[in-house]
Amino acid sequence: MKHGELKSLDLAALWQGLRRPDPMGTDRVVPPTGITAQLTVFAAAAMAFLAVFALALALATGRLAERWSHELAQTVTVRISAPTEQMDQQTATVMEVLRTTPGIADAKQLPDSEVEKLLEPWFGPDVPVEVLPIPRLIEVSEAGEGFDAEALRLRLQGEAPGAVLDDHTRWREPLVRAAGRLRVLGLVSLLLIAATSGAMITLAAKAALAANGQVIRVLRLIGARDITIATAFVRRFTRRAAAGAAIGTVLGMIAIWALPSVDEAGGFLTGLGFQGWGWLWPVLIPLAAGLIGFVATRSAALRMLREVR
Repeated sequence: MKHGELKSLDLAALWQGLRRPDPMGTDRVVPPTGITAQLTVFAAAAMAFLAVFALALALATGRLAERWSHELAQTVTVRISAPTEQMDQQTATVMEVLRTTPGIADAKQLPDSEVEKLLEPWFGPDVPVEVLPIPRLIEVSEAGEGFDAEALRLRLQGEAPGAVLDDHTRWREPLVRAAGRLRVLGLVSLLLIAATSGAMITLAAKAALAANGQVIRVLRLIGARDITIATAFVRRFTRRAAAGAAIGTVLGMIAIWALPSVDEAGGFLTGLGFQGWGWLWPVLIPLAAGLIGFVATRSAALRMLREVR
């Protein structure tokens, strides 16, 4: 291949060739069936299927981190640990303090039934709450402007020494941090899937070009330009990659849709899936796969056409 012809294999020329119809049937230079075609379609479908789950994980963990941060930031808990004879008095004092604190919208004492549910994972059902030295719990809801947590702590220490204010910072930060790391993991997985797809499509394109070396030489002898040959390979493999990715994306979306809801799964799946307009994000996966196929096949064609003489 001449240097000028190599320069003609630019992205613009290949893109125009990809968009134009093929009335002359030049795509027939690429084998329509065989191991390379099957490998390209299967690899694109498998990677797209995994990409749907990686994308769902990234979106779900983002929602999870936002929900945890919002819910835990809006509620705090006052824990009252005092001798039995002082418990009622300190509880009444704490409720009065909370009622007169600016920025607190509501404060309610958790009934024994709710405390029992909180302890059930550790002590089992039918926890004898009344005979255990369990502190009183008061759930506090913030108003829109919030309240001064440090000032409230000092006031509680002075008026109800057995009361401790817990704003859930110790629990909230690790949870939000963990959800953020899961989201990063999902995004990294998408990048790895894209890189793997590109590598497999490149290998398949190289195999097809190498297997058709004699055909390429004959095409050159009869006047075919390298841009025509390269466009045939790029068009065929780009379409294979996009078609395979479309199949994998549809199967992945069906699998995500078929997952049980959070309630049915007992909260284990933490809402893995897409919501609302989020269902449109997977539509980008076949487009991305086609772009990866385009770039990977172009790179393979440039290298292989230099070697075929």
